[in-house]
Amino acid sequence: MFRTRLFRVWFVVALLMWLVLFSQFSSIGFLIEHWYYPAIMVLGAFVAGSTPEGGGAVAFPILNIFLQIDRAMARDFSLMIQSIGMTSASIFILANSDNRSVFKPLMWMIPLCFGGFVLGMGYFQTLPVYVIQALFLSLITAFALVYSLARHRGCQTQMRPPKSAEWPLFGLVLISGGICASLFGTGADIILYTLLVTLFRMQEKIATQMAIMLMAAMSILGFAYRGLIDDGLTHYQIQTWLSAYPVVLFMAPFGALVLCKVNKELMLRGVAILNIAQLSYFLLYKGSSDKWFWASIFMALLTALFSLSLWRLGKRPSAALQ
Repeated sequence: MFRTRLFRVWFVVALLMWLVLFSQFSSIGFLIEHWYYPAIMVLGAFVAGSTPEGGGAVAFPILNIFLQIDRAMARDFSLMIQSIGMTSASIFILANSDNRSVFKPLMWMIPLCFGGFVLGMGYFQTLPVYVIQALFLSLITAFALVYSLARHRGCQTQMRPPKSAEWPLFGLVLISGGICASLFGTGADIILYTLLVTLFRMQEKIATQMAIMLMAAMSILGFAYRGLIDDGLTHYQIQTWLSAYPVVLFMAPFGALVLCKVNKELMLRGVAILNIAQLSYFLLYKGSSDKWFWASIFMALLTALFSLSLWRLGKRPSAALQ
């Protein structure tokens, strides 16, 4: 994992930066008392580096639904911790890539996605919390379930330029991903990944890497937006971020390394089982008709959308997309 100079330099600099920040803004006592933040991110960062689901796919539901932590705080923690973990995974990917030009389209995807984030922060934060929770859990569960069971996979190693008629859809998808990030602290990666493997028929490994890099950029920008524009981050939140910082610094690139080594199908099915368990807990813990209604609607719509997308992928010949 440390064989490239670029990643070694990043890791040492980032670790030294953590030591300085931790000594200034946190303490061993706080870390021991809030041990569950780094514990959560052992799994969360691994998922972030090895699958199209960001670390927030683990952190957000555990903090907000299991531990009853405020939804906005859970979202902010997801963004803050991914700004280190998914950035670390991104640098590892770039340092070990033989063809970095494949990631150039991200340069224009990121501004569009961040526009959606700003839009979401301004107009969607007043949605009922249980609706946001139901939407998020349905999104990650439907995606993981449908994709892990699908037989069709992409084959392209380079993203072709979108056709003129595809630009409105592409822009809408990226903006929607940004809105998801403003609500959950993650989600833009899942949405981009789905688009890349369906419309552009890209290989899942490369699509995963692009999704990781997009979410890394969104996390950095979202962290900065919350801290500098909204002035919405507290000292407590900085301390929780520093508690899990070194864990994700290592575990996310470790997940990216594992992505190259293990059976992807087994990993996807494991993530699907985790997501189903999270959704089940949400529905059964203090269950209500409103929770079941919105979760059922979102699951039905998103499962149909992902299934249709992957069905179309299987029906379209590779040559038609080249």
